[in-house]
Amino acid sequence: MKKISIRTLIVIIISLFTTIGFAQSDSTESVIDVSCDLMSRYVWRGTDFGQSPSIQPGIEYSIGGFYVGAWGAFTTNLYPVQEADLYIGYTFVDMFSLTFTDYFFPDELNPDYNYFDFDKNTTGHVFETTLSFDGTEKLPLSILFAANVWGADAQRLNSDGSVKGLQYSSYAEVAYSYKNMNIFMGLNLTTPDETLGESGYYGNTLGVVNLGITGTKNIQLTNKYSLPLSVSLITNPQAEKIYMVAGFSF
Repeated sequence: MKKISIRTLIVIIISLFTTIGFAQSDSTESVIDVSCDLMSRYVWRGTDFGQSPSIQPGIEYSIGGFYVGAWGAFTTNLYPVQEADLYIGYTFVDMFSLTFTDYFFPDELNPDYNYFDFDKNTTGHVFETTLSFDGTEKLPLSILFAANVWGADAQRLNSDGSVKGLQYSSYAEVAYSYKNMNIFMGLNLTTPDETLGESGYYGNTLGVVNLGITGTKNIQLTNKYSLPLSVSLITNPQAEKIYMVAGFSF
C-alpha cells in the first residue's frame, strides 16, 4: 500500500500541474528546449560530486507557467558519479515557482541498480519540493527554499541507533544579480544530532554551506552565434572547502 500511495501522489501532482499548464495553452506557445553544459566540476549546493569534469544534458517542455523536464550529470573519471533527475513545476505571476524534483543517482559500478525501486527503505530516489521567488527586473533578488519529502534522505536515529525517520533535510538560498555577476549564499537548515551518530544531507550543523559568486560572458564565435561561459568561485564554510568552476553552455 505504501508503494501505491507514493505512485498515486506522483500521478496527482503531475495531473495537477498538467491541468494548470494546458489551461493556458489557448493563448501561450509551447516550447521544447534542449541544453548541454560542459563543466570543470559538478558542485551543487556547496558539495563537489565526482571530483571530475561533468557533462550535464537537459531537456524541458514548457507552456505558460508550466514546465516539465529531465536533467543529468555524468562525470568523466574512473569512479563515476551519475545523476538523472525528473522535475515538474509551475511559475506563478512570473516570479514565484513551485517545483517537485525526483533526484536519482544511477550506480554504474553496480549494473543491477533498480531505478524502479520505490520501497522507502531501499530506494535511491529523493523527492524534493522547492518554492522560490525568482526576482524581477527592478529587484534582481532570488530566494529559494527546498525540502526533501521522501526517499533516500539523511535519517533521524533513536538512542539505540535504530532508524526513527527522515530528517526532511532543508536548504535555503538567497542570490543577488548585478550586470553579469551573481552573488549567492546557501544555508543548511537541518540540525543532525551528532551524539546519536546522525549526519546531514548538506552539512552536520545549521549554517552556511554554499557561498560564492558567478560571472558570465558570451564568447562571440560568429555573427549569429555566441558561446556562454560561466566561472564560479564557490566556498563551503562549514566543510572548509573552496572550488573554482568553469563551464560552457550549449
